[in-house]
Amino acid sequence: MAQDKDAKSQSPTSIMNDPKKASLPENAHIEVAAGSLTTETGIDDLPISMFVWLVAFTASIAGMLFGYDTGIISAVLVYIHDGLDNRTLTSNEKELITSLCSGGAFFGSILAGLTADKLGRKAAIYFGCALFTIGAVLQGAAYTIAQMAVGRVVVGFGVGSAAMVVPLYIAEVAPAKARGRLIGLNNMSITGGQVTSYAIGAAFANVNHGWRYMVGLGALPALILAALMPFCPESPRHLVYNHRQEEARGVLRRIYGHPSDVQLASVLASISAACDEAREINEGATRWTKMKQLHAVPSNLRALISACGLMVISQLSGFNTLMYYSSTLFALVGFDNPTAVGIVVAGTNFIMTWVNMMVIDKMGRRRLLLSTAWGMSVGLIAIAVAFSFIPVDLDTLDLKSNSVSPPAIVVLVFIIWFVLFYGVSVGNTAWMSTDFFPLEVRAMGTMWITCSSWGSNVIVSSTFLSMMKSMTPSGAFGFYAGICGVGYVLIYFFYPEVSGLSLEEIKEVFKHGFGVRYARNLRKERRDIIQERLRIQGKTAVVGH
Repeated sequence: MAQDKDAKSQSPTSIMNDPKKASLPENAHIEVAAGSLTTETGIDDLPISMFVWLVAFTASIAGMLFGYDTGIISAVLVYIHDGLDNRTLTSNEKELITSLCSGGAFFGSILAGLTADKLGRKAAIYFGCALFTIGAVLQGAAYTIAQMAVGRVVVGFGVGSAAMVVPLYIAEVAPAKARGRLIGLNNMSITGGQVTSYAIGAAFANVNHGWRYMVGLGALPALILAALMPFCPESPRHLVYNHRQEEARGVLRRIYGHPSDVQLASVLASISAACDEAREINEGATRWTKMKQLHAVPSNLRALISACGLMVISQLSGFNTLMYYSSTLFALVGFDNPTAVGIVVAGTNFIMTWVNMMVIDKMGRRRLLLSTAWGMSVGLIAIAVAFSFIPVDLDTLDLKSNSVSPPAIVVLVFIIWFVLFYGVSVGNTAWMSTDFFPLEVRAMGTMWITCSSWGSNVIVSSTFLSMMKSMTPSGAFGFYAGICGVGYVLIYFFYPEVSGLSLEEIKEVFKHGFGVRYARNLRKERRDIIQERLRIQGKTAVVGH
């Protein structure tokens, strides 16, 4: 992996302790020194306050809506029958209705990205609540394919807005040592929303016009979120950037529980230094200028490639074929109640999201990815092989027999296997990369991560059934297995470890190539600083005693 020359000649600690020796842009050393100060003052040792968890939980309701509205379509496609235009939908129409949500999410994430800096993170979340509610009503009242399509697009706007702004908001509110877990809480809400959607789908499966209740219920959590958001603070980094220091100080005091004045000052100094530099860079800048900064500045471009690359891998891995078409897929292999079987898959993903949240900060993102992502390819290869023994009519995608055969059981087992490894690795970690970007382009960078997600999502959702027909089910899943294999190699070379680093420290990582080696050294020397402080404190306690 290519690393900049100064990464080899200077250690992270030497940069912190002697900024004059570092070949960094003007003011950049202030951020690193401030980040070091937060370590030396011991603010990382403070327990995570309940306030932070409550704020993250509230914001994550938007994530639950994200999961619900993308997952419920799986049951709707099975039970909608002739509910639109008084006729059964064709495969192409099913792909259209499914992919329109993803397409809407692509543009919704752009809208949220353009407003998050100017109006604030909370305003973008309120905007998403309105879209979720309107979209749910439109879908529930639809009697034509056209109205259903409009409802799916509007809900997609809300999904894209939530997917973009919630990880950004939580990342800027969360203390460094818990950032992975708190963003993971949003990921749990997404997978929890998917589980809920399957459960609602099964509950209303035999109800007359039950699919209308399935989509209409998506409005309820949106209204609850809108009612709770006034009790949540604005991002402290957004407040400092807009010269609202005292408000930011009050928010930080609540975030860190009971920090001393020195500890609070060190965090505020770190954020203020980053905001000062961001203002200097963005002085007179338009949104187009910010977009150019994201692509023209080498460190920003490397962060963009690393973050968006992992997101594309996660979406093109084939998981969304299960989320959108699991009921169709399980009906294809012979299960009588495909929506109920889909709950097993969604439940597995929910559990593994919880596992990811529990271990991500301790184990580290990169190490977790390299330890688990290989299992996705293995599972998909097994599914491809099993499908070669299942008789499927490729013209209609109907099963030629009426029984659940042993190969069908193998498909179910290895779909669960795939979801186990997906949920604990790329499925959730990909959404944590919003912290790769410096403040001046963080909203734009997060917007591109989300666009990468939904752009890839559109490809999967609009082509899966066609791929099953043209390439056979075995060929389709073999294709996804190949993508996962290539993705594993790319993670090894281009995805650095940033767990436990402050947002201001992460900015330095991508100034040293893709920062894999630099980040490893920075984390090691950061641990050494903390251990040395603890050793000195231990000696002081013994002497005092």
